Amino acid sequence: MPRLSAWMIRASLIYLFTGFTFGALLLYHKGIPISARLWGLLPAHIDFLLFGWIVQLVMGMAFWILPRFSREPRRGNVGLAWLAFALINAGVLLVGLAPLLGLSPAASLLGRFAQAAAGLAFAGHAWPRVKAVGTG
Repeated sequence: MPRLSAWMIRASLIYLFTGFTFGALLLYHKGIPISARLWGLLPAHIDFLLFGWIVQLVMGMAFWILPRFSREPRRGNVGLAWLAFALINAGVLLVGLAPLLGLSPAASLLGRFAQAAAGLAFAGHAWPRVKAVGTG
């Protein structure tokens, strides 16, 4: 497994664990109230599971499994994929933790832009690798 895929999949599993933990706390709080401040975990719960776990897991698997080129560099522009890894994690952390840390809504917006840029960077990396069988 390529190093980037391993990093993305491990990071996605950390987000899965953290997102499920936040969700469990929120669910417990609905039955037995702990603190009203606990609802501040909801944006992190959603973003960690949607973008941190699912999207990043898909990106890690796609980097690994998409067809490789017959010549070097076998996986194309790996720099774009690493950039996507950095941007998706920065975006997830900004969007998820901004409300908890009392940051302005602009921080969440910046996080969304980072997530969108991660998608574009990964698409730029993956686009040339999506090809018919037996070509390239």
